[in-house]
Amino acid sequence: MGKLDDKVAIVSGSGRGIGREIALKLAADGAAVVVNDLDSEPAKETVAAIEAAGGRAVACVGSVTEKGFAERFVQTAGESFGGLDIVVNNAGYTWDSVIQKMTDEQWDAILDVHLKAPFRILRAAQPVISASVKHARQAGEPVPCRKVVNISSIAGLGGNAGQANYAAAKAGVTGLTRTLAKEWGRYNVTVNTVAFGLIKTRLTETPAGDGTIDVQGKEIKVGVNADLLSAMEHAIPLGRAGTPVEAAGSVYLFCIPESDYVSGQTLVCGGGFLI
Repeated sequence: MGKLDDKVAIVSGSGRGIGREIALKLAADGAAVVVNDLDSEPAKETVAAIEAAGGRAVACVGSVTEKGFAERFVQTAGESFGGLDIVVNNAGYTWDSVIQKMTDEQWDAILDVHLKAPFRILRAAQPVISASVKHARQAGEPVPCRKVVNISSIAGLGGNAGQANYAAAKAGVTGLTRTLAKEWGRYNVTVNTVAFGLIKTRLTETPAGDGTIDVQGKEIKVGVNADLLSAMEHAIPLGRAGTPVEAAGSVYLFCIPESDYVSGQTLVCGGGFLI
């Protein structure tokens, strides 16, 4: 018996990195998971890993920024598993530049993926959740506690040079979380944020200038200067960057019954680093 048996989760950006580990963690504790990625292969690989471990999962491939994706994402959960209990807004990437060199395209792209996409997904989820709650109450049944976990960053709490777009988007996630916690409390939904510190992913482990990621045909430079990375790790009380598995664990805390009376909060997963 798992703590998340009979729960249905959707996790954006779960074909790779932290998102993949979140999907695996939720599935290992009993949840059926809708896996999402821009590309079909990573999504299929995560689904296969979940199924190989005895879990249930399906893929919903596509960009979270595409018009109509949010509705398709939510619909996939209902059609495949009959409901929706957990929403994890994890998808995202960085496209850095100092403000005088940052283009409108950079600003819009990062705000779209980190803030508009979660807004759209939660907007699409509301009618489904509301209808389920109404049905349960009319039938005299208990209303289960549903969970929303939005992913932020310490950049959204304290800012970060070269990331005006990313920091602004992640700060916006906090406002979205707190507002939805107040709006959706009547549905017995908790809405929380996990703000990651330095986590080892393909975005941070690549040396600065040496790597790119493909985002819908556009090559985006990623990576961190080695000296800066060392300085960042030195500033972390635990003395190291976190792993995707550890990052997933912090999200899991907001998904299990033990956190049913915690809402509107931001948990920093940063190894003790304080802004």
